[in-house]
Amino acid sequence: MVETFFASCPRGLEPLLSEDLTTAGARIGEPIPGGVHFAGDWTVCYRANLHSRIATRILWRVAHAPYRSEEDIFRLALAAPWPQWFTAEQTIRVDVNAIKCPLKSVDFVALRIKDAICDRFRRDTDRRPNVDTRQPDIRLHAFLGEDECTLYVDTSGAPLYQRGYRQKSVDAPLKENLAAGILRLTGWQPGVALLDPMCGSGTFVLEAAQIALGIAPGSGRSFAFQRLRPFAPQVWQELLDAARLEQRAADEAAIFAGDISPVAVRATLANLDRAGLLPAVTLTVSNLLERAAPAAQGIMIANPPYGERVHTSEEPAEFYARLGSALKQRFAGWTCFFISADTRLPRLVRLNPSRKTPLFNGPLECRLYEFRMVAGSNRRPPTGAAQPETG
Repeated sequence: MVETFFASCPRGLEPLLSEDLTTAGARIGEPIPGGVHFAGDWTVCYRANLHSRIATRILWRVAHAPYRSEEDIFRLALAAPWPQWFTAEQTIRVDVNAIKCPLKSVDFVALRIKDAICDRFRRDTDRRPNVDTRQPDIRLHAFLGEDECTLYVDTSGAPLYQRGYRQKSVDAPLKENLAAGILRLTGWQPGVALLDPMCGSGTFVLEAAQIALGIAPGSGRSFAFQRLRPFAPQVWQELLDAARLEQRAADEAAIFAGDISPVAVRATLANLDRAGLLPAVTLTVSNLLERAAPAAQGIMIANPPYGERVHTSEEPAEFYARLGSALKQRFAGWTCFFISADTRLPRLVRLNPSRKTPLFNGPLECRLYEFRMVAGSNRRPPTGAAQPETG
């Protein structure tokens, strides 16, 4: 039976998410900022949860109708056959997102949806589920547009970027699905040298090692769909077994990571070890301004931080000027990518980006800057010097 779903993702990665869903066997519907609608059976849903590196959640659409008041939404939720999908013994949580919604309080809408679900359970089973806002068994989502309401059941549970391997982290780490999307945007493929010289807790190299070793991102965690009544355990086990057969043993994979901070390197080491990926990555305490390229050609990718992980006494402008010089001197033949919310970055490193891709790290608008390091090129001319015209 074909169902309708919505997969969310970091804004800017919707085309990559569509690729993941198509690979899972989905019929792609309307993409919107932050996600993609799709259709498929439950096997497609399982496969998308298991294999998508880009999705944040996979939501199952269960009800949709126009509304004018909170009571319209209450009636929509009351009409849905919730006891067919989960039990009264399972805990629930209701989250509401709204755009251009005329109603005064989304919190009150969430309360009315919860009341409707409990009333439906009492009517059908003489029991009702309890609410658990921290670790619910079943997460329910409502999306309110200007005049339409859609109700969803979350099939993922914990966000899909939680792969199950992160043990240690540094301040403000990238989400794993954003890191995976950036890796794909760079064009990196297993076998090509990859370096993250400011690795933090290792998100980029953890994702790259999983890709290089054929590890499905969801193969080490559980999902909310396993707690739903329509769950088909045999189908899921077959998909999981097939994914695990594709995995390769951890071995050196031309993936390199480093950081000037020993604390960050220890965090990356702990996360790689927890994930069983330590043999795949060459990890060192190192200063990007001084380290040599680990191969003649490759891809560098970095999320430049501030504070002690970059410099001690230097101001950011001074550090970035030295960074541009280090890239030109030591990384000719490499393509270097930096994700940053600072639009001054190309000017500070004194390099001309060959590409700028807008992305969102949560609510923060960023750019992924690409710099092709060819000996003798990319240097910005001095201010006031004549510049060649570009067509």
